[in-house]
Parts: sequence; C-alpha cells; structure tokens
Amino acid sequence: MENRRVMLKLSGEALAGSGGKGYDEGLVRDVARQVKESVDAGVQVGIVTGGGNYWRGRTSEAIRRSKADQIGMLATVMNGIYVSEIFRAEGMKTAILSPFLCGSMTELFSVDLAERCFAEKKVIFFVGGTGHPYFSTDTGIALRAVEVGADRILLAKSIDGVYTADPKLDPKATRYDTLTMQEMIDRKLAVIDLTASVLCMENKISLAIFDLNEKNSIREALRGHVNGTIVTAE
Repeated sequence: MENRRVMLKLSGEALAGSGGKGYDEGLVRDVARQVKESVDAGVQVGIVTGGGNYWRGRTSEAIRRSKADQIGMLATVMNGIYVSEIFRAEGMKTAILSPFLCGSMTELFSVDLAERCFAEKKVIFFVGGTGHPYFSTDTGIALRAVEVGADRILLAKSIDGVYTADPKLDPKATRYDTLTMQEMIDRKLAVIDLTASVLCMENKISLAIFDLNEKNSIREALRGHVNGTIVTAE
C-alpha cells in the first residue's frame, strides 16, 4: 500500500540502541536519513517517540501511577526534542507538538496546526502522549493518527514482526505475515494495548510492525513495502 501520510512510532529503547539508556546518535541519524528520502518523495510523516530510555510508567512503586505517567510524558518530550534536532541537522524542517505547553520548547497540538505543518513539509513530532495518565504512547499514536487522518501506523521495533510466541523463548514460534486487529486482540498478542487497538479498528487504520535495525527498513516501510507483519483493521 502506498502511503500518503504515516505515523511512525520510535520506542525509547530503540533510540537508545544496544546501550539501553540515552541515545545511539548514529542510529538516530540513520533513521533521519531514511525519513528524509521519503519526505523528499512527498510522504507526510508524523513521529511519536516513547520514553523508555529514560523512564517507564511504573518504574517505581513508591510513586503514584498518575505522577509516574507524567514523568513518562516528559521523557517523550525530551526524546522528541532530541530526535527533532537530529532531523534538522540532516536537512529537514520539523515541528514538536504536545497536548500541554512546555514553555517555548513545544507548540500546543491542534489538528489545524498539524495540517499547516504537513503542508509546509515538516516532520511532526507528537510528544507528551495524550496528556493524561493511564494512557500509553500506543494510545497516543492511535489518537493522533485518527485526528490527522493517517493512512497507517508504523511500529519500528527490535523484532521483525509479530510471532505466535516469543521467538527468544520458543524456537517453534512463527511470524505472522498478516493479521486482523480482531485476531490480534483475540490471541492476546499485545502488539499495542487494547485501547489503541480499538481506536485503530474503529477508524480503519492498519499497523505495520518491522525491524528497526534491518537496513533501510524505515525508508521501505514509509514507501509501503514492509518486511514484517501487517495488522489490518478489517
């Protein structure tokens, strides 16, 4: 499927590379170069960054869930600022939109503003999740995809698709080439959380899951060629 407007999810763990914390700048620059090729070819790209290289929502049991989630939201803002600057260094225009104001570091999200940014050929970083606790970045990217009318959500992971079981633990696990959203839910495959799954299914937005570390995988996925698993909304 050729993509016109795509949402790309970059997990915090993926941004950190093998180090697990902070950033792998070489990896992020490679992502930027791949995205630039697609933007130059006319694809509109929105990006949601996770925050797992800094903080996961339930990192500490001593902190209330709502406050832990707020720390996670701020981690995604930091990641968005960092990746945006790398993208700018690679010659792209960017915008960072959040559901809450962060001084002059982000702009307040609205659909109208997002449309103007896309028209200006900017890569948009949607940071801060939904702005509310108890909602994951899965739900955040699904919500923004619905609001801006994205064709597909791309999930760049450290594994090359969705498997019947964890391939690290089960040598007999096999990869799905295609799945429906309902099959994904029924089989409890946990690709994205239930709230995000229902949002995508109701609004007919498909998912593509592929290996971030495969050569040019993001460029190919942005162009509609996915070597991984497609989850359809039907």
